[in-house]
Order: sequence, then structure tokens, then C-alpha cells
Amino acid sequence: MKHLLPLLLLLTVILSAQAQQTQKPVLHGKNWMAITGKPLAATAGAMTFQKGGNAVDAACTMLAATCTMWDVLSWGGETQALIYNPKTNKVIAINAMGVAPTGATPEFFKGKGYNFPPEHGPLAATTPGTAGGLMHMLARYGTLSLEEVLAPAMEMAAGYPIEAQTANSIERGKDKIKQWPYSKKVFLTHPGEKREAPEPGEIFVQQDLLQTLTKLVEAERAALKKGKSREEAIMAAYDRFYKGDIAKEFVRGSKEQGGLITMKDLANWKVLEEEPLVTNYKGIDVYKLQQWTQGPSLLQALNILENFDLKSMGYNSSKYIHTVYQSMSMAFADRDFYYGDPYFAPQEPMKGLLSKDYAKQRAALIRYEKNDARIGPGDPYPFEGKKNPYLKLLKERGFEFDTTRRNFAPTHDLRNGSSMVEYQDRLWRGTTTIEAADKEGWVVSITPSGGWLPACIAGNTGIGMSQRMQSFVLDEQLNPFNVVAPGKRPRVTLTPSMALKDGKPYLSFAVQGGDTQEQNLLQFFLNVVEFGMNVQQAAEAANFNTNQLWLSLGGSKTEDRQPKPGHILLHDSTPEEVREQLRKMGYTLTFDDRTSGPINAVYFDWKHGSFWGGSSNHGEDYGIGW
Repeated sequence: MKHLLPLLLLLTVILSAQAQQTQKPVLHGKNWMAITGKPLAATAGAMTFQKGGNAVDAACTMLAATCTMWDVLSWGGETQALIYNPKTNKVIAINAMGVAPTGATPEFFKGKGYNFPPEHGPLAATTPGTAGGLMHMLARYGTLSLEEVLAPAMEMAAGYPIEAQTANSIERGKDKIKQWPYSKKVFLTHPGEKREAPEPGEIFVQQDLLQTLTKLVEAERAALKKGKSREEAIMAAYDRFYKGDIAKEFVRGSKEQGGLITMKDLANWKVLEEEPLVTNYKGIDVYKLQQWTQGPSLLQALNILENFDLKSMGYNSSKYIHTVYQSMSMAFADRDFYYGDPYFAPQEPMKGLLSKDYAKQRAALIRYEKNDARIGPGDPYPFEGKKNPYLKLLKERGFEFDTTRRNFAPTHDLRNGSSMVEYQDRLWRGTTTIEAADKEGWVVSITPSGGWLPACIAGNTGIGMSQRMQSFVLDEQLNPFNVVAPGKRPRVTLTPSMALKDGKPYLSFAVQGGDTQEQNLLQFFLNVVEFGMNVQQAAEAANFNTNQLWLSLGGSKTEDRQPKPGHILLHDSTPEEVREQLRKMGYTLTFDDRTSGPINAVYFDWKHGSFWGGSSNHGEDYGIGW
């Protein structure tokens, strides 16, 4: 009987994970699926499908709507996407990340007293990427016109009932908003009153943004009248945004407020189509964007975890949590030192980092007695037949992990020390996600972001500027691949995901939440693959989050971003036995009632010819299927 108890406990954990009740129902559809961060935006995607559009059209419509609703991004932010093309049976990676502007150098920011580029204002802005990304995807892979796709967003810009989440975020950020005249004009609809932001349910009007979107439609119409093709007409709108009068006003408004972006910066920027990075986990091909995102860290973690029998450990047992935590710590240590823009020297050692042999070497370092607080970057270079040129730099780093000094927390982090209102705002603030799929086989996964509230609007465009410059470093000792330079992309947290099985779409999934994104997506994937959960169960299931990483966002000083080894966020329901075992391993525990991250996903049921949709129960995420 004594030996049966652990087995019975494990069986109980596995069965309870598979049978868990969800707060929201799983979505079903056989024709299409549209999921994103706001109900109105999901409705816009559904409207596009009803017009006869494909998943790319619907995804672009939802992207335009969420930008217009500031959920939690703007038209001046950045877009990262994976698209499955059923005509070629290939996954396409879309890089619509903006770049650092002219004059953005380490010397410039250090001269202003920064340890990292600032979090807010015009100096935080990379060039806008979302508008170009949307038009590029639509032109190449959609079927509808830009006018049709922008119609819901334009109707919203003319006036829509603003939700409490956004309205209250404006009110909380009004002191910063007042620093920027164009933001003040748009957001503070009741100047001088006690509440200066819109009230929940108030019809929120954005005339400047409506004018900007109207100009894009006018450019498309004019090109069509001249006999241009559908794709050429959409790209005429693209040119008006990046080279025409919209660009001129954006640059003027940015410079007036102290920004660096030039007309040349906008004209030279382009959307890039790339080969995604991929690894195979137990017969499933998992795709991520390249190393200008944190995406490959999930692939690295999967490579490490493939060396363990996770299912036998049991869902969220102490051994499972410890093993996954250690694998994530190793992957994040590599992310924090080796990832950066692949179009700039030096070249990142991705072949070595994604090597299965390298993963086996890293897996062999995991010990079950305690957390390894000193996990650092590995040496992937021998696994691609090279010598590591940064061994001396790695030895010289010597940062002390002072767990008491960091005063900035990841988006999805501890509620301790802040009100629940502030905590929920941080939790939901991350950005948004977009998932779309159709019966023709098109699948789209997007994690757009940037230009979130409180946003600095560039002139009379109605466009909030990105804040992604803060993800650069100024010192190569932190990461020689991610030092800021004009024209360079920062290494971002934004990371859509897609998985194929037997050459066909299996899962499409994404999540918001800064440095927690890859953590929650990794556990979501394992929840489905190892523990048999459906997408809604996996989206709501209790995950855990680590702070044993360098923060990618927030904090003005180096110590603000340093790792907090052993710090872990667990769900309130974690059994006392598991808590005690983790404490003995050296972990510092905190708890919350929601730890899964706002995950949205689509599962492809090839047996029945249908879609299963999972829509996060965290905030206002919403999905519609048909």
C-alpha cells in the first residue's frame, strides 16, 4: 500500500488535469475560427469571414480593430506573424518589427543618463511596423480589398463604445498622457474634470486616426482606378503610409516631441518574409519566429525536455515544475545573451543553440536536489563546429544576483506589494493575440504590440508610437547581439506559435505578457501534448512563472532587470506537499488565482474535420467560430 500511494497521487493529478472544468466553453467550428483580445474585434473578424474572406483577411481585420481599440497596442506598434499557406504546405514567418531610428546609439542614450532606452515617450519608439505588416500580409495572402478589411476599424474610429478596461487605463495614465499634446487631445475627452478619460461605454471618437485610415483607402482606390492590380493598389496605400503625407506628419509630430525618426527611416523600412525556426518534439513540428524574438527559447526548452518522461512526473508535481523551471532557466540564459537581429553582425549561433546534442548536454546539468541559481548561458558554438568568441566576455560578466534590488516585475508577475487593480492592469496590459483559421486551410497566428497606453501619439495622425526601444541593451556585456544601432531590430518578447503534425496544422497558439509569453506557451503545449487537455482546458490550466531571467521590458537601471533566481509564481490551488518540496529545493514561492497567461489557440481536429478554439479566461479575450 505504501508504494501505491505515489502512483495513486500521480493518477489523480493526471485525471483531474484531463477532466478539469473550464470557466469558458471550448469553441467549435467547421468553416472558420476567429479569436482575439476584444469581443468587438472578434466580431470584426467574423464579419470578414461572412463576407467571404479567408483567415488572412480576418486576421488583418482583427489586427486593425485591436489597434483602433488600443488593445493594448496602436497602429504605430509592431507585428509578428506565422501563416500556414495550404497551397504550399509551408509556414511563413512575417517580420514587421520596426527598427531603431537614425541617431539611436548607445552613446546617445548613455549621454542622457540611461542604462536602457526609455520605456515611454518618443525616444522609446522604433519605426511603426504594424501598418506595413497588415498591408503586406493582406496583399500577398488575402483576398479582400484594404477598404473592406479596414471598414470595421474605420467605423470604430468614427466612434465606438469604449470598454472599461481601456477607459480606466487611460485615466490611470493621464499624468503621462498630459506630457504629449496630441495624446492629450485624443485620450482626455473631459479635460479639467475629476475623471478626464472617457467613461466606460462612452462613444470614443478618433477623428485623426479615421482621417489616416481614410487616406489609405483613398490611395488604394486611386490605384485601382489607374488599372493597378489588387496587390499593387494595397501597396500604394503602404507607400502613402511610409513615404507620403502620412509619413511626413508622423515624422513631424515625432520630432516636435523630441523623437528621432526620420523620413528616410520610414522609407527604408520593409516587411520581411523569413523562414521560421523549427524543432520536432515527439513527432510534432513546432514553429517559431527567428532570434529577433524570444521564440527560439521555447524550441530550446522543448529540446531539453524531450530528454525526460514528463508525463510520468505528473502535471504540476514538484518534480515536473522543477524540471520545466530548470529547462526554461537554461533557455532564457541563452536568450538573454545570444539572441538579436540576424541582419546585423555578429551572427547568432542558432544552429548550435537548436542542436539536439546541445540540448542533451544542457539536460544533463539538471539536478533534482535544488534550484540552480547560477545557471548562465551555455556554449553552443562547438555544436556548429566553431569556437565561442565570447568566452572571455562570459567570464567577465560576473553580475551578482541580488534578489532584493529589482523593482520592476514582468507583466504577469506577483500581486504582492501592489493593489489588485494595478496587478490586473499589468497582467492584461501585455498586448493582444490573434488566431484565425479557415476551411481552405489558411492559418494565422499573430502577436502584435507596441504603442500601448499611455501612448505618445505622433502629430495629427492618431497613431501611437511604439515603445519597443527599451528591449535593446546599451552594453555588449549584457548581450553582444542586441546592442542598439540605427536600422536594427530589438530582440522582442513577442512570439506567435504554430505546430504541425503529419505535415498538417495541429495547433496555432499565442499569448500576451512580456517575458512570461514563452513560459506560458511552453506549458500550454505540454498540457495538450503530454496531459491530453483540450485547448480551452490548456489555456486556463494552472501554470507557473519564473523570474530567473533578465527582464526585456521596464526598469531604467541594470539592477532593475537582473534575474531573481528561484522566484516562482504558483497557482493558489498548488497542494501544500508540492509547496513544501519546492521550498526545500530553494524556491521562493508566491501565489495567485490565475497563472496561465491570456492564451488564445486553435486545435485542428482532422478526425472530425473541425476546429477547436480556446479563448483566454483572463480578460476580454473572445472567440467566434462557425
